Amino acid sequence: MTITQLTLNDGRSIPQLGFGVFQIPPADTAQVTLDAFEAGYRHIDTAQMYGNEAGVGEALRTSGLDRDDVYITTKLNNGFHRPDDARAAFEKSLDRLGLDQVDLFLIHWPLPTRYDGDYVSTWNTLIEFAADGRARSIGVSNFQVDHLARLAAETSVVPAVNQIEVHPYFGNEAVRAAGAAAGILTEAWSPIAQGAVLDDPVVTGIAAKLGRTPSQVTLRWHLQRGDIVFPKTLSPARMRENAAIFDFELDADDQAAITALDRGDDGRRGPNPSTFDWIPS
Repeated sequence: MTITQLTLNDGRSIPQLGFGVFQIPPADTAQVTLDAFEAGYRHIDTAQMYGNEAGVGEALRTSGLDRDDVYITTKLNNGFHRPDDARAAFEKSLDRLGLDQVDLFLIHWPLPTRYDGDYVSTWNTLIEFAADGRARSIGVSNFQVDHLARLAAETSVVPAVNQIEVHPYFGNEAVRAAGAAAGILTEAWSPIAQGAVLDDPVVTGIAAKLGRTPSQVTLRWHLQRGDIVFPKTLSPARMRENAAIFDFELDADDQAAITALDRGDDGRRGPNPSTFDWIPS
């Protein structure tokens, strides 16, 4: 399996397919991540709020893989947006992962109704991490069009990625377009809408025609849109299935049919980033 590499706006490359460890119990994370490595994944997406960075680090150390062959992303906890808190939290992430450097570090949520609406100083703190080399690339997650515009107006560095909810029922097109116009790659979380699209007649019909699974067809749709995807599963067999998406293509009609499933904001599965304000206790 050869996974497509995309080029970030800072000149670095990123694998277009990754493995997400959201909601994987910390005690299981090392083995599940090792299973993902065995299935061919080399891009792991974790976060401080997932509580399983240590398991990802353990898997990396025991995998036998060279560090430079694995792409590691983690994200800032919502409770640590203030600059000094963000600095301390980032150090702890590096310690838990057992790394001197992460490939990508993200602000997990903008939290515009928290911290007096100040996510700009948080972003400037991430710029420090990139400048001192401890984060090869930096980006954001769940930022909306106005949030991206504010960063562009008030700071000197454009995020490399914006990780947002995207799937056939919620194309999130305005945010994707704003990112594309600024040279920001989109990373799609919940790419199969927590499984909801896998029974859709349009998706199952295309899958039957191509001799592929609904999950493979949906993930291929994301790839052809130019987005980065993170399917999540505990099953090694499903990991291999989800990775087998680089040896076929959807034609223009099938691609358009899946895109047409978009339900706008009614299709959203997760919280709205403009109002989401949860901070873990």
